[in-house]
Amino acid sequence: MNIRGSICALATPFAADGSLDLAAFGRLLDYQIAGGTQALVVAGSTGEAHMLEHDEFERLLAFAVDRVNGRVPVIAGTGEAGTAKTVALTRRARALGADAALVVAPFYVRPTQEGMRRHYLEVAEHGELPVLLYNVPTRTGCDVLPETVAALRDHPAIVGIKEARGDQPRISALAELVRPDFVYLSGDDGTAGQAMLAGAAGTISVVANLVPRAFRDLCDAATAGDRAATARCHAALEPLVEALNCAPNPIAVKAGLPVLGLGLALPRLPLVELNDGPDRARLHQALSSLASLTTAAGGTVA
Repeated sequence: MNIRGSICALATPFAADGSLDLAAFGRLLDYQIAGGTQALVVAGSTGEAHMLEHDEFERLLAFAVDRVNGRVPVIAGTGEAGTAKTVALTRRARALGADAALVVAPFYVRPTQEGMRRHYLEVAEHGELPVLLYNVPTRTGCDVLPETVAALRDHPAIVGIKEARGDQPRISALAELVRPDFVYLSGDDGTAGQAMLAGAAGTISVVANLVPRAFRDLCDAATAGDRAATARCHAALEPLVEALNCAPNPIAVKAGLPVLGLGLALPRLPLVELNDGPDRARLHQALSSLASLTTAAGGTVA
């Protein structure tokens, strides 16, 4: 299994009545494959995993596995605050056909480094799927330190980490841990090019929901070590990446879905839809600047 390159953290489209919109989700999946996305994350934080009911998680993941049909790896977000729940959800994801699990650090409970080490070892031992660690301290309230990652990477079922911290010291520290059986993936669109030039094997991206081809171009340039092409791709994407920072993820990226015919802009409470106004106008303008790369499902960029 080759988990690297341009990986999309998929949004989860909802219908006007709040139910799953699997038709829109199918269009989003097709758009990603056509745009060159190399792996897909279902029910991660961008997919509003913690707003999904258990049966909805199962329907969403089973639908994605069936639609993708082995063309790229399908990675399930299975991280929970408790270890036993995480193991159980990871095992269920395997039964539904997922290729790997993206396991966020236990949120809210703020475990010690030893607690996180033991948590991930339990999931690796009993979850029955290859595990990608996921560190996003701004959401979880804890930070999986590089020394903890170094202690975990020896387990054969732990195959990499998604690191959402984009500061240079953390990028450098994670890049030093890379080896053939353990990948470092950026989890921050704004510093993705920098991380991949430093040694990250790819990026799990939010902006790729809207511009998969443009993001694939960035990943190809950066993982090839082409600094000039990386800078050009980053400059083209930067206005859209910045526009998406106007509200907590995935509020803004979901506001871009209807522009492309990929679903409604509705998140689930306690998240609320992005209001009409300067932020939405800025988002649409940034999409317009990439219009040649953002044609999907009959949508129009305006």
